[in-house]
Amino acid sequence: MSTQGVNTPNDRQHYVICRRNLPLHCPLPDMSLWNSHPRVYLPIGKTGTAKCPYCGTEFTLEDTD
Repeated sequence: MSTQGVNTPNDRQHYVICRRNLPLHCPLPDMSLWNSHPRVYLPIGKTGTAKCPYCGTEFTLEDTD
């Protein structure tokens, strides 16, 4: 059975976030299993980067909207 094109839980490890999508929380609604761990809000405004303590997904804040 081929798994090509099938999403696995939170299969992306990096997301670029726009300011209009703040406040940032993980998991994001578009993650393949949005309820894979408790929702945690991540402070990204000061440094421009954040990492989820549960799943390790990294987020980068894009300067432009």
